[in-house]
Amino acid sequence: MPRDVFPPAKRIVPHCKDFPRSRFTLHPTKNVCNKFGPMTFTLLDWSAIIGYLAITLLLGLYFRRSAGKNTEDYFVSGRNVSWWLAGTSMVATTFAADTPLLVAGLVYTQGIAGNWIWWAFLPSGMMTVFLFARLWRRSGLMTDVQFAEMRYSGGPAAFLRGFRAIYLGLLMNCLILGWVTKAMINIVGTTLGPTMQTWSFLAGFSHFLTQIFGPVFSGTDGYALIVCIFFLIPFTGIYVSLGGLSGVLWTDLFQFVLKMGIVIAIAYYAVKAAGGMGHMISQIDAMRATNGGSDPLAFLPDFSQGFASDTLWTLPVITFAVYLGVQWWAFWYPGSEPGGGGYVAQRIFSARDERQGLFSVLWFNIAHYALRPWPWILTALAAIVLYPGLSHPETSYMMIVNDHVPHALRGIIMAGFLAAFMSTIATQLNWGTSYIVEDFYRRFFVRHASERHYVHISQLVTIFLVIATGYVSAQLASIRSGWQVVLQVGAGTGSVYMLRWYWWRINAWSEISAMITALAATLALHWEGLANALVHRPTFFTGSDTVIFAKDILTTTLLTTLVWVAVTFLTAREPDSILVSFYRKVMPDVTGWKPIAAQAPEIPQTHDLARNLWCWILGVVMVYSALFGVGKILLHHLPLGLVLVALSAICAWRMHHELTMGQGSAASLRGTAKV
Repeated sequence: MPRDVFPPAKRIVPHCKDFPRSRFTLHPTKNVCNKFGPMTFTLLDWSAIIGYLAITLLLGLYFRRSAGKNTEDYFVSGRNVSWWLAGTSMVATTFAADTPLLVAGLVYTQGIAGNWIWWAFLPSGMMTVFLFARLWRRSGLMTDVQFAEMRYSGGPAAFLRGFRAIYLGLLMNCLILGWVTKAMINIVGTTLGPTMQTWSFLAGFSHFLTQIFGPVFSGTDGYALIVCIFFLIPFTGIYVSLGGLSGVLWTDLFQFVLKMGIVIAIAYYAVKAAGGMGHMISQIDAMRATNGGSDPLAFLPDFSQGFASDTLWTLPVITFAVYLGVQWWAFWYPGSEPGGGGYVAQRIFSARDERQGLFSVLWFNIAHYALRPWPWILTALAAIVLYPGLSHPETSYMMIVNDHVPHALRGIIMAGFLAAFMSTIATQLNWGTSYIVEDFYRRFFVRHASERHYVHISQLVTIFLVIATGYVSAQLASIRSGWQVVLQVGAGTGSVYMLRWYWWRINAWSEISAMITALAATLALHWEGLANALVHRPTFFTGSDTVIFAKDILTTTLLTTLVWVAVTFLTAREPDSILVSFYRKVMPDVTGWKPIAAQAPEIPQTHDLARNLWCWILGVVMVYSALFGVGKILLHHLPLGLVLVALSAICAWRMHHELTMGQGSAASLRGTAKV
């Protein structure tokens, strides 16, 4: 299995009654052992959980009639969605049950700077806003995989469409669903562990499954796995299959509001348990002075530690350089695809028009990077003070919930985690089903059936994905395994996905060769037998897990890029008829399409690349300034925080001005093209 993203903990200290006296002076009100006792649920708690489940099911039932008309209603909600609803759905999807746990592990081991593993995707997200959102909406597609036969021709295009439908819709989708489910198993086991032990029917079912499949279904984690596989995922599949994308969108809105309220409450109680913000900061400073290492409160890596240093609370500089210098443009990752794609493209397709599509992705990036992170980060910082030396730092988030959140809130908090889990599961099921049905079943097997037939098939495929997800989650070693695999198998492919819109010479073989090379390189670099034979050690590179990961993906990116560029020039160009048709439909910037634009003189030439790149820079600075400005204010650096927030506001004003000017010229071009 893939190596963990996080390095091993530097010091292991037992928890609860075996906890030794700390060398640090902690706040006197803090009690490491669970001051509320084992987590149990009252009738009020169960009422909150059941109420949440009832609301989600009712939303699915409400949209059942509209989603059942045809596949366009089922998968893109009739192309009539407002920007705020589509954008909030994207944010809710990326706020999965594993996200708070992952951030807790990152901050605990690498400090706040460890979040650059996902912060570095912002430039890619902003490129989707300004360079690709309008193009996706103009395409009129239902899935981004259909792009293959719109942009390319012949057998290679058909193969690419079918291959990506199965590769992304089934294999990668189930891997993503599996690691999200793995996190939910941790949460269910922690919160419902004592309660599940009293359920005799669950014990009997566990015994039955253990006899067939082995010990994976035994113990507390086994009980939690059963609850996830046989109740939570099927329940989500029911309302997804009933309501289609419309049900998913409105359920996501409800779930996002709920889970943001929950994580803010958890952060409040975590910081309070650590003695308040000022005391928590001083305790972290004292721990750093005693243990050494970098500053866990720093937003950037400690450049004085050296290029590949991996001391306590340190993000290695080489890893940071890969994240910010390579990752955003070279890696395919769900929700942050270079050039857009996946469920982000699906939400753009569902938007009412180009402007609504652009603003939906803009709102997603603002909320995703600037609005959500700090409650998670503050909780993780509190965990450093409350639980020093954990061997499994990801568990610290649920330890805080168990030890320091009042009992009266446990039902609502559990509902919040259910919302985080189910919002991601719902989107992935609907998105993956759209690939399998539209781009595989309908394209290659049954091409002329009724729309109702395809809706029924979509519902059956959703059920199949539910079953496949259960199997993968039972086999996945850890949450971090899934995260790292998805990152590395997409290394080097991102540049193709961006350039295919802006350079006519990209062909189907460019994409095919990039995907195959990235997959082959990842498998080779993780093959211990090959490494032992060639370099006489189990890994090709040396260093900590984090440093090795950075070297692996740099190698994969380099190999993939060299291969797809060579293949592009060694294979034939796409036919002019396909290229001209694509150019007329999408109207990309003319800079990389001049030979094709000359064959379509009736189409007014688009010259918006420079303006869009300027808006991209403004957007990136705006969101990073807001993210760091809010963080500085929370961490008691008020002057710098206010300056950064002011800079963010200035960038937002300037970006709005550019968008207003550009909207008029774009509308004029489209009007001329129609005439």
